[in-house]
Amino acid sequence: MVTQAIIPLAGLGTRLLPLSSVIPKELLPINGKPNLEYILEECIQAGIKQFIFVVPKNRPIIKKYFFNDNFYKKIIKKKKNDKRLKEVFKRIKKYQRMIKFVYQNKPEGTGQAVLKCKKYLKGTHFLMLLADDLIVKKNCSKEMIALHKKTKGSIIATKRVEKKTVSRWGILGFKNRSKNSFLINEVIEKPKLREAPSNYAIIGRYILPKKILSVLKNQRKGKGGEIHITDAIKTLVKRNEKFYGNIFRGKYIDCGTLQGFINSGLTISKYL
Repeated sequence: MVTQAIIPLAGLGTRLLPLSSVIPKELLPINGKPNLEYILEECIQAGIKQFIFVVPKNRPIIKKYFFNDNFYKKIIKKKKNDKRLKEVFKRIKKYQRMIKFVYQNKPEGTGQAVLKCKKYLKGTHFLMLLADDLIVKKNCSKEMIALHKKTKGSIIATKRVEKKTVSRWGILGFKNRSKNSFLINEVIEKPKLREAPSNYAIIGRYILPKKILSVLKNQRKGKGGEIHITDAIKTLVKRNEKFYGNIFRGKYIDCGTLQGFINSGLTISKYL
């Protein structure tokens, strides 16, 4: 059963400068709360019991956001009749009980972030989510966990993108496609159009096997001098490890770019 989720939060957020020079991109508000909280809510509704945040030690603001009890207690004491404030604090306290922190002091890739979590991982599989990618209207994590239970395999969230844009994405090759899923037989990072096995792109949701840790441990650094989770997935697919693409039904929002962030509030207001 999948009950743990890793959320890498050590990225620099350069595509969201100058906003991210002051506030981590994961805490930028969308309709009154940060995109990170939308991710947490999605996971909790899907049955996740524990979150592992991978953060740099020199960026304490993420930890402070969730562990700032004295501040809330002082304000609530002054504003005893503020029901909204009490509900906010209650929500934050719920998250506190579920969060563990591990530290990645410089951006070394999603693969390295997963390795940092090794001592906390308990089951055979875990969920990993990228906070840049919001999926609303339908719960993608719930869909993925259901597919995992059915297939006993690892799962990658995917959506069809315009063929002319495949060079911007990690692209999946597949066989045995059904209505909402397929068996993955190839993973190519940002291929040229003529080399792309499909136009189904990887979106930032993964259910990964714990055995991926042994692959990551021995994996060479890739593009940008980082250890990428997609390279480890490619290795496991070549070893005939079962990976399935979940063609999710929700609405995808890219919050990792300035234009995407600007549009996110309008999009979310339509569906929530």
